[in-house]
Amino acid sequence: MMKSLISMLFAVSLALGATTVWAAPESENAIDTAQGDVTLYPVQHASFVLEWNGQTIYVDPTQGADAYAGLPTADIVLLTHGHGDHLDRETLDGLDLRKALVVMPQAVADDIGETYGHAQTIMDNGETVHTDAGVGIHAVPMYNLPPSDDAYHPRGWGNGYVVTLADKRIYISGDTEGIDEMRALENIDVAFVCMNLPYTMDVEQAADAVADFSPALVYPYHYRGQDTQKFRDLLADKNVATEVRLRDWYAQ
Repeated sequence: MMKSLISMLFAVSLALGATTVWAAPESENAIDTAQGDVTLYPVQHASFVLEWNGQTIYVDPTQGADAYAGLPTADIVLLTHGHGDHLDRETLDGLDLRKALVVMPQAVADDIGETYGHAQTIMDNGETVHTDAGVGIHAVPMYNLPPSDDAYHPRGWGNGYVVTLADKRIYISGDTEGIDEMRALENIDVAFVCMNLPYTMDVEQAADAVADFSPALVYPYHYRGQDTQKFRDLLADKNVATEVRLRDWYAQ
């Protein structure tokens, strides 16, 4: 009897040890707008949440629904492309998306169908939509260089996004390199810029591209294995008036 009890307790401890225990994401004010603050909740890697003026935006939600415990339900979900660290059906299945507008490129729609949210919006690079709650969403290119049909991220396969909240513009890079379309961005107040090899770009290319479009504020994200302090130093050497905020996107 005692051996059976010990065995059972050992099995339970193993199961608990194999389960990630998520703390509620820590928040910070990313930027002020004419209609209130934008609150940022980093989740992990490429996943984060923005909250503004009663609207909650989930970006590439992954890591399971427990990672979003304590956060408001999504009003908008932005999906950049179909790789597993950006598109996780298990996470989507576990979230309450019944009232959400789910935005995606065609390649993601081909994968998940009309499964999530009360409305799905398929956007090609260059298209813009505006929600009734005052959120502007503009799909921008994300791709590898040189452009190639067999690249990790071919041109036109995925979307980055520029989100307009009142008087501020927020750029979400998705998985990309320092493409001309990124460098040509204007009036970006906050940028979330990826940097990891071999799938996107190194810190040198990221700093060079960010220097070209000079956002007021940049958060390196999707940076596993890269030296983000070096990215900050490189950008400082270019005398660009961009604030770099380094956050731990891999705390869990």
